[in-house]
Amino acid sequence: MPRAYVALGSNLGDRHAYLALARDRLARLPGTVLLGASPIEETAPLGGLDQPPYLNQMVALDTTLAPRALLEACQRIEAEAGRLRRERWASRTLDLDLVRFGDLVIEEPGLTLPHPALGERPFWREELAALAGRGW
Repeated sequence: MPRAYVALGSNLGDRHAYLALARDRLARLPGTVLLGASPIEETAPLGGLDQPPYLNQMVALDTTLAPRALLEACQRIEAEAGRLRRERWASRTLDLDLVRFGDLVIEEPGLTLPHPALGERPFWREELAALAGRGW
């Protein structure tokens, strides 16, 4: 099964509960095993808007889902958590980003892998390293 990495973020409401919801729903996806999660860390918001800090975490999954199907599942989980897509960089109850999917390189409308912001987010690289250190 391909190994996928999904970044979880939340800066509204019960942030810990939203991350827990995401981990639970990702683990329940068909053909998917949640292997592990990085430690949760608090980070400053990106994009220059005045908003509360984020809780962030990265999870490692083995999945038989195709990348687009996994992305769509992530968007359904966000919607379940009450995520509204009003403006870029706005606060959100839950943000799920497909960061890596095996060694795939994809550039399609709405899906770029590895995630184009990977080089700009040191906390993602640290979370990926934490998962790799555990064998995931």
